[in-house]
Amino acid sequence: MASLALLRPCIFHHTHKPSSTLTLKPKQGNSLSFSPKLKNGVVKANLSTPAAPERLISIAAYTLPFFNSLQYGHSILTQYPKFALLFQPIIPFLSFYRSLPYASFIAFFAFYLGIVRNPSFPEYVRFNSMQALTLDVLLVLPVLFQKIFSPGRSGLGFQVMVWSHNVVFVFSILCFVYSVLNCLFGRTPYLPFVADAAARQI
Repeated sequence: MASLALLRPCIFHHTHKPSSTLTLKPKQGNSLSFSPKLKNGVVKANLSTPAAPERLISIAAYTLPFFNSLQYGHSILTQYPKFALLFQPIIPFLSFYRSLPYASFIAFFAFYLGIVRNPSFPEYVRFNSMQALTLDVLLVLPVLFQKIFSPGRSGLGFQVMVWSHNVVFVFSILCFVYSVLNCLFGRTPYLPFVADAAARQI
């Protein structure tokens, strides 16, 4: 993480008395915020804490890939029923979400067109929304591979599919928890394999 460099005045010994004093004033409109950036130019941190609505919108964006990742947790939740109890409180919300026709499709483009491509929203909200949508797109890949290779319901191919689904499910849950906690505290979450791809769209 970049560190702030403190500018100290240099004292020069000179026989002549300076005739004027230099005063540095910030330009109007500049914010006094520290914003180190990634290699691709995305703001990584900011001393100003995002407002509560910005954090709530960001958290709402991460619920989209979270809901869509639950389909990969069938094996783990069946094998560990106590772990499945943690998801009981969200079942009513999940049932309502899945009862709406094309809910995932509508939510995706609502976030993309309404927030990511809308410059009136702060960059904090736009980046978090794009990162959540990028993760949501990646979650489609296991389903595509499953349809292409058709591993069946037994054998080595089926075991590989179950293992890959478990990995995707655990990774998605960790991403969701990590992202929500960071947004609650006003920090910017950076997901591996996802942040750089999302940054190029901002």
